[in-house]
Amino acid sequence: MIDKKAIEEHIRGILIALGDDPDREGLKETPARVANMYEEVFAGMNYSNHEIAEMFGKTFTEGFNENESGRVVVMKDIDLFSYCEHHMALMYDMKATVAYIPEGKVIGLSKIARICDMVGRRLQLQERIGRDIADIMTEVTGSENVAVLLEGCHSCVSARGIRKEQARTVTAELRGRFKTDPSLQLYLK
Repeated sequence: MIDKKAIEEHIRGILIALGDDPDREGLKETPARVANMYEEVFAGMNYSNHEIAEMFGKTFTEGFNENESGRVVVMKDIDLFSYCEHHMALMYDMKATVAYIPEGKVIGLSKIARICDMVGRRLQLQERIGRDIADIMTEVTGSENVAVLLEGCHSCVSARGIRKEQARTVTAELRGRFKTDPSLQLYLK
């Protein structure tokens, strides 16, 4: 679990290291505020991919025949954010597209969005976010045919270092038929 007391102590130390006075009025409650924020934005660090799959693994089988083909489920423009593990900098304005071919069952649509949200709430790399979402979707749906497309901005690129404010990063995790069938890849555009 996240140790909020330790976060408070370290944030206080960072404020001192930055040359500010953590006891001045505007900063007195900052360590506690940051600890509360970290508990919220890093909530996904408390769970493994398997535990997230269990939390959001509600599926429906009614009306599905395993021998049917031609079904594709795609959910686009799922908002999420994360923090880069290299700089603890915000990855923002992120959108996910998650697609899969049902194998006799479907997952509730809100659960797809919740999986994306929880995976993002970790210190991450954008590439790993896509992999983690795909791993969880495969576990929940039983389908090896999964794709996750992510597009977003990284404040470690836009606000520091190279300072390229318009740069967007796109990553794709393609599995099963999504890797080999160009007609399925059209769903990701």
